[in-house]
Amino acid sequence: MISNHYKGGGLMFENLINEISSWEFLKSTPLPIAVYGTGNGADRVFEEFDRLGIVASAICASDGFVRKRTFRGFEVKSISQLENEFDDFVIALAFASPLPEVIENIKSLSLKHKVIMPSVPVYESEIFNKDFLKSHTKEIEKAYSLLADEQSKKVFENIIRFQITGDLNYCFDCETDKDEAYKILNLNNNESFLDLGAYRGDTIDEFLRYAKRYEKIVAVEPDFRTYKKLENYCDSLENCVTLNNAIWSENCTLHFDGNKGRGGSAKNLGVEISAICVDYILEKYGKFTYLNIDVEGAEKEMLEGATKFFKDCTSKMCMAVYHKSEDIFALVNRINEINLEYKIYLRHHPHISFWDTNIYCIQE
Repeated sequence: MISNHYKGGGLMFENLINEISSWEFLKSTPLPIAVYGTGNGADRVFEEFDRLGIVASAICASDGFVRKRTFRGFEVKSISQLENEFDDFVIALAFASPLPEVIENIKSLSLKHKVIMPSVPVYESEIFNKDFLKSHTKEIEKAYSLLADEQSKKVFENIIRFQITGDLNYCFDCETDKDEAYKILNLNNNESFLDLGAYRGDTIDEFLRYAKRYEKIVAVEPDFRTYKKLENYCDSLENCVTLNNAIWSENCTLHFDGNKGRGGSAKNLGVEISAICVDYILEKYGKFTYLNIDVEGAEKEMLEGATKFFKDCTSKMCMAVYHKSEDIFALVNRINEINLEYKIYLRHHPHISFWDTNIYCIQE
């Protein structure tokens, strides 16, 4: 089952480095390992298994996703099939989900089996393992020191510990709902909203629940099929502009991989798409009071293309920090370099894995 022996208080990296990591546990366990998931995350887990010499015994999926199919040479089975086949086994989670019923199912499974979630980044970057922790300790400690309140520091420490140990209790223990985060942002009825990575309009819908009225909205989404749904959502909104572009450090042409749906990102191969920078949007549409950033791993490049935007900036900001292993500390440090006046809060919202972990920035 998922361990409940986590310890709070202080970033004790020396102790964390001495703990058994998720990868070390999976390499040493005598029990069969069942990888739960058949998507891109599972592929990345199997790549690391191959590198470390970890052997999986089975692949499983939720009942609605089992069907009659194979993945990585394994027949995809249900948990009940595996329980008939093995006396006991370890579940290595390799998918993410915000759905309450999925989260509750994983918690229930952890009462019967050891459940561990080896952490792999959403997009190409190093895996957050012990070597990664050692090589970035100073940057991690700096980011931790910049956080504005105790809940932010708890989230930061718990997420670091989760990425090393694979223990989902660290995520469960530090989650808060969106209402709490929007109290930090304290949106008013005169906000102008720039939504980068607007998807189908879900973040606009969320914004409108808290702001109710607004001056203008500019929503940017790179994937064409998703963009058409965003357009449909925004048709009934006044003073709302939609842009079918990627976000980058400069205006240029990128190749976009849209096969991941919401997770579409800039790649070396894929469909050509026009990319724009935030400063260009600023020149064309004026200033914004609130900025939401979820640009699928291009957050660093987005910041590089927003130097005018952040000059004398008073905009409130929400930014995803879970796409790459370094995001949770590198983006905090970079934002502090850009604007020393920002108070930086970190919040994790209910999600299997540490997805939906964001920084919320305000000036008081």
